[in-house]
Amino acid sequence: MTFQEYTSSVHNFEECMKCTICTAYCPVVPVNPDYPGPKQAGPDGERLRLSDPLFFNRALKYCLNCKRCEVVCPSGVKVGDLIQEARLRFDNSKPKLRDRILASTDFMGSMARPFAPIVNAVTGMGIAKAVMDGVLAVDKHRTFPKYSSSSFEKWLRKQESKQGSYPRQVAYFHGCYVEYNNPQQGKDLVKVLNALGVGVQLLEGEKCCGVAAISNRLEKQACKNAQANLEAIGKAVAQGLTVVNLSSSCTFAIRDEYPSILKLDNSAVKDSVVLATRYIWQLLESGTVELRFKKDLKPLRVVYHTPCHLQKLGWSMFSKELLKLIPNIELIPLEQNCCGIAGTYGFKKENYETSMAIGEKLFEQIRKANPDIVATDCETCRWQIEMGTGYPVRHPVSLFADALEDPLA
Repeated sequence: MTFQEYTSSVHNFEECMKCTICTAYCPVVPVNPDYPGPKQAGPDGERLRLSDPLFFNRALKYCLNCKRCEVVCPSGVKVGDLIQEARLRFDNSKPKLRDRILASTDFMGSMARPFAPIVNAVTGMGIAKAVMDGVLAVDKHRTFPKYSSSSFEKWLRKQESKQGSYPRQVAYFHGCYVEYNNPQQGKDLVKVLNALGVGVQLLEGEKCCGVAAISNRLEKQACKNAQANLEAIGKAVAQGLTVVNLSSSCTFAIRDEYPSILKLDNSAVKDSVVLATRYIWQLLESGTVELRFKKDLKPLRVVYHTPCHLQKLGWSMFSKELLKLIPNIELIPLEQNCCGIAGTYGFKKENYETSMAIGEKLFEQIRKANPDIVATDCETCRWQIEMGTGYPVRHPVSLFADALEDPLA
């Protein structure tokens, strides 16, 4: 199948059999009566929109783009993509200043980093939250993730000689969160991969994956970032490198949304872009490497939340299997429920109550389990869970790194 044939077939809404199972699994429908549901917003609405763009329903903005509708669709209709494309094609209203700010992760991160302690202090103040609520419509109940004063990219560049000495090599798409907010998470991945005899190279020229730009209808910005990323990934793949990533949403965007929503051909590199936990597990399964865990690990009760985009990728098993390898761990996989934040969606004032109502099922599961810590592969899921429950949340790879002997030297 050619790329053109692929992009014209993935949204074959005529294959919808009107079973409404997508509506039954949609996390928005039960808590927001303004949203018509994925069947009505996707396949049904597409028939009307193609006849007359005036049939566009602005309630499509309430779609989380969680892809649960696509996971359960028995006909393989890309319901979520239909909705996101409709918003890009038919919504002629201009994105708000707030939406542009929320989607400009590289710009905001680079501006905040030199003043990180001040920015973190100010954005955490009640008066600042009230101003953002009133002026930008960023809900006052939200707390932005803290910015880091240090850069992961600069740290890894200093490791270049050491990383190049390992017999195997990968390129790392580290993304905005690791670069601007949590460099330690990237360092944790490097520690694990080094313990497996794998050196880590920077993916030169990478940009934000664009998932926030897509959801905020900034198509040109998303395409510009995506094209830069595909070029950077292409160069790494040409060198025989696998490209690993810790974020389930970034991985999903590069592999699935670049071709289906942005219409960019990623067929030459798609299979070389993988979630880090999948790469690590497969390397361990090969039997060519072994790990040494600390001997004095204390018992740890961990609940694992599968992010929606990771469920769509079908790769959550790798994260769970890695966690099971940690000595003295009690792992409790949670029933899959959307956390409700959907990236920037849950930060918007008009979506806050819906976002928290969607997440309540997940929050309740976590409270009942009463874990020491929550594990998940998505940074925005992490923010939602921490704000909704108060429990600490970390990436599975970070928990794995904590349990290993021989810290970075």
